[in-house]
Amino acid sequence: MRFLRQSLTGLFLLSLTLALLIMAGQTLREAVQDRLSREARMPEGRERVFSVNVVTAEVATVTPVLTAFGQVQSVRTLEIRAAVGGSLLELAPEFVEGGMVTEGQVLFRIDPADAESALARARADATDSVAEMRDAARALELAQDELLAAEEQTALRERAALRQRDIAARGIGSEAAVETAELAASAARQAVLSRRQAIAQAEARLAQSQTRQNRSEIALAEAERRLDDTVVRARFSGVLSGVTIVEGRLVSANEQLGQLIDPDRLEVAFRVSTAQYVRLLDASGKLSDLPVRLRLDMFGIDLEREARLSRDGAAVAEGQSGRLLYAAITDPAGLKRGDFVTVEVDEPPLDRVVRLPGSAMDSSGTVLVLGEADRLEVLPVTLVRRQANDILVQGIGLEGREVVVERSPLLGAGIGVRALRPSAPAVEAVTEPDLMELTTERRARLVAFVQGNDRMPAEMRTRLLTQLQAERVPAEVVQRLEQRIGG
Repeated sequence: MRFLRQSLTGLFLLSLTLALLIMAGQTLREAVQDRLSREARMPEGRERVFSVNVVTAEVATVTPVLTAFGQVQSVRTLEIRAAVGGSLLELAPEFVEGGMVTEGQVLFRIDPADAESALARARADATDSVAEMRDAARALELAQDELLAAEEQTALRERAALRQRDIAARGIGSEAAVETAELAASAARQAVLSRRQAIAQAEARLAQSQTRQNRSEIALAEAERRLDDTVVRARFSGVLSGVTIVEGRLVSANEQLGQLIDPDRLEVAFRVSTAQYVRLLDASGKLSDLPVRLRLDMFGIDLEREARLSRDGAAVAEGQSGRLLYAAITDPAGLKRGDFVTVEVDEPPLDRVVRLPGSAMDSSGTVLVLGEADRLEVLPVTLVRRQANDILVQGIGLEGREVVVERSPLLGAGIGVRALRPSAPAVEAVTEPDLMELTTERRARLVAFVQGNDRMPAEMRTRLLTQLQAERVPAEVVQRLEQRIGG
């Protein structure tokens, strides 16, 4: 019975399993047939919308700024040269690199022994020339007196000869007496000619002595000038540069021993393109008197000074282009000759222009503006100026339109976008500079460098020393100072 019961149970489970398998196959077949019998449906397409940053084009009057780089140079520079050769006997304590001298101050003295000897010889020659001229004048006076005496003698001889001819005509005298009188008159006339020749010689001697005296006076003045040239004085107050001499050195004539620079008369020379130069001209074609700003980056602190356009170069140098301009610095404190500075020139104002980011315009001179239904439109504009990363443009219908800030190949006319407008400007929080603590050795090293830097203005040196004495020092200042030191 047990065997029969288990057999029936197994048969029942087998039948149930077959029934479930048949049911599953039927369901799978129906599902496949239903899938095959369905019609194909295409997915519905959706337009892609891009997010873009836009700004509102506002028309305004803008003063463009022309930016260039220039070099500071001195308007008045004097080359200090030795007019005569010799040994340096005396050297002023200020005659060193960077030394300050005043007008009329003695810079150095050259051994005057040779110049004094030459002056003594010139004075002796001048004395001789004066004596020679005096003798020549006396000789001329004597020759003139002898001529007067000879002329008087000639007149007496002529009257005697005339009297003898009258006597002979009356038949009283003889022909021999007449001939004797006429020979005496002829000899007197010959004596007059000799005296005249002596006067001519005396006048020539006087002229030669006058020329000799003039030459001696010139030689005397030259000797005195050479003696004065042994002492070199400063022609104006300034700073010495390029000093290469020491006391006792033997210098040659016309040797350059240094340069004297006027630190209060500096200017900056900078080069601009021809197009930029044209924009700086006035209605008469001359360079406008425009303000100029100079900026020098010194130890993390920007040194700014004012200047004015003064002149432009007369010609274009070979291998150069554009125009070379000069600007006179109003207050050159802190600047030195040779400094490279950033030059900013305020050009004449431009009316009705729009300032946009430089990335808003493409190479064809168009911008994308927001149109109806937030779709883009192409608007042509005219580029007026480039200002760093911005541009100044003009265009018909541009005022008040929202312009796409950044162009990309995906954007074009008719494309729908989602505009991202700048929010209201919030009050910017004043960010503190990065501060750092210094070790005692590092702080002392920076302080010593600042105190020993003579080129640094006094106010800037005081400011840096104050910052270095604080417990925490700006990291940018420390980095700039260490770059100058080389550490």
